Amino acid sequence: MKDPHNADQDRMPAPGVEVEAETVSTMRIFRSFSETQRTQRVARALLALFFVLLALYTVRGFLPSLIWGCIFAIASWPLYARARQRWPSRAHQAMLPVAFTLAIALIFLGPLALFGLEAGREAEGVLRLLNDARHSGIPVPPWISRLPYGQQTIETWWNDHLKDPADISALLGSMNIGQGMKVTQQLGSQVLHRGLLFIFAILTLFFLLKDGDAVIRQSLNVSRRAFGKRGERIALQMIASVHGSVSGLVLVGIGEGMLMGLAYLVAGAPHPFLFGVITAIAAMIPFCALIAIGAVALLLLVNTGAVLTAVAIVLFGLAVIFLADHLVRPALIGGTTQLPFLWVLMGILGGAESWSLLGLFVGPAIMAVLHMLWLNWSRARY
Repeated sequence: MKDPHNADQDRMPAPGVEVEAETVSTMRIFRSFSETQRTQRVARALLALFFVLLALYTVRGFLPSLIWGCIFAIASWPLYARARQRWPSRAHQAMLPVAFTLAIALIFLGPLALFGLEAGREAEGVLRLLNDARHSGIPVPPWISRLPYGQQTIETWWNDHLKDPADISALLGSMNIGQGMKVTQQLGSQVLHRGLLFIFAILTLFFLLKDGDAVIRQSLNVSRRAFGKRGERIALQMIASVHGSVSGLVLVGIGEGMLMGLAYLVAGAPHPFLFGVITAIAAMIPFCALIAIGAVALLLLVNTGAVLTAVAIVLFGLAVIFLADHLVRPALIGGTTQLPFLWVLMGILGGAESWSLLGLFVGPAIMAVLHMLWLNWSRARY
């Protein structure tokens, strides 16, 4: 029975109602705490994204060098790891990154030094030719008379414009020397800038080789935390694509250059070693070696008039290019990543068009990841 003298007894909640109120209050506190944590996670993610974008903007001029250094490190890492296992002493551990870095730098600096020496020699010959032309004109070269068509037209034009020393002097005088100086200054600035980027790429390569184990471990931890096992598979696919691209582009290009250099030597072409190096560099881009081969054939035709030899060089070059670009290169690049030939070709050519020389290696890596994603998404699930 209720106590008629206790008026507060009617206002007291029942025991079940009090427990329910405490539960609701606890849920509200927990929900508020969860929302606070979610807000903090979003804020931390936005802050991290802000600093990542800020860092990328800060080093935007050196991003190609960083990517090149990563490509060099990925390509040379298997050989470097084997060398480190063979010489495990601490002294070798300190010297091996230096040795590998210098070796890769010399691979690029050697052909550049050769180009510089040959350019200096050819520049001296060109200046001597211009000096002689200013005083005595340029006579009609004998190879024009051996052309199958158009000899008379070319000889007439040559006699009217290049045989008289006065015409040569007027032609050379019409050249804008100031514009030539401006082009030379721009070229020197570009050479200095490219040299700085190359040095930075080589430094990146050295530190990646020196601290490679720590970089690999940290990258795997970040990949697993951010993307799980599938992120690790994507990273492995991109690394395999870079290995395949180096083998399919660089090694095959060097092979083409060696074969064509021997052919140039046998055919008696001028500067066979130099043009062999040029052909090797051009052959790293599919179908571009034909430009260098055509230039050598034209020089043979101009200097010696050997039409059959020039045609033989072109035909041999076409055979080498066909075998390399249709059989060897797709097998090396597509074999490591299971890419069809069309995907390989689109990655190389599209990458070269979009990213210039860097795209030769980035393009196939992007296409390899896209192909893996396509296979995962298109696989039937029942």
